[in-house]
Amino acid sequence: MNASLRVARKTVVADGVVTLELAGDGRVPDWTPGAHLDLVLPNGLTRQYSLCGDRWDPGRYRIGVLREPGGRGGSAYVHDDLRVGDEVGVGGPRNNFPLVPSPEYLFVAGGIGITPLLPMMRQAELLGAKWTLLYGGRHRESMAFLPELEPYGDRVVVRPQDEYGLLDLEGFFGDPRPDVKVYACGPGPLLDAVERVCAPWPPHTLRTERFVAGAGEPARTTPFEVELVRSGRCVTVPPSESVLDALAGAGVEVLSSCRQGTCGTCETTVLAGRPEHRDAILEDHERTASDCMFVCVSRSLSDRLVLDL
Repeated sequence: MNASLRVARKTVVADGVVTLELAGDGRVPDWTPGAHLDLVLPNGLTRQYSLCGDRWDPGRYRIGVLREPGGRGGSAYVHDDLRVGDEVGVGGPRNNFPLVPSPEYLFVAGGIGITPLLPMMRQAELLGAKWTLLYGGRHRESMAFLPELEPYGDRVVVRPQDEYGLLDLEGFFGDPRPDVKVYACGPGPLLDAVERVCAPWPPHTLRTERFVAGAGEPARTTPFEVELVRSGRCVTVPPSESVLDALAGAGVEVLSSCRQGTCGTCETTVLAGRPEHRDAILEDHERTASDCMFVCVSRSLSDRLVLDL
């Protein structure tokens, strides 16, 4: 969907966090837990936010927005300038963080990372699955949606850092066991710690969603070639330029949004070559397959990549 919706409600739900409820004149497209929207703001900025409302509400979406003082201006605009009644552009919903069937779930949220997990918990509850949430933040006042979580009782473990220190992940997870899926969303250091704790667990237990891809420095520091089979062209990508920008410079436009490897908009099929995956979306087995890449951040390990463009 690419459409305009209006801000039907704006609510402060924690220190530095507001929710927006977006509605139109009719039914909005259905979505599944873990999905996000592209929000096109009136000032021209596009940002991605996880859907955290009632997926069965046919008339509106809800998203949560954390004010990021060191951000690029999108969250500040939402907090300071966006008003009820304003129109915003909306793309999606798209889901790069889907909830797969399991008899048991362990959810870990850090700060605003609670947003994609809220509908997952509701879905697990609906399906009768066993689940527990570990929710951390700087302090209680900064942790959004606590009143919504109260009815779940002791299945929700709230651990503000100023009261409890760092999250006790080892105690929360316990010993590795089968038939459990772990979903985690939050700051990079938290997700890195979750990955370490989950390393001994069965393959494909853990699924994470990162706010920013954390790939470090690229493996290759020399140019590489990108062959475009459908357009019959070959583009050289220098070390200082993304594949996306190199393609645009050659007149080949690829739909993109976040430009950070987190939204999935620029996914492109790889026909040959070895991409260097630098996104925050693909799981390990998908990276090994090397049959797709996100051209806004990912690069090449081989001298040439062949893309279906």
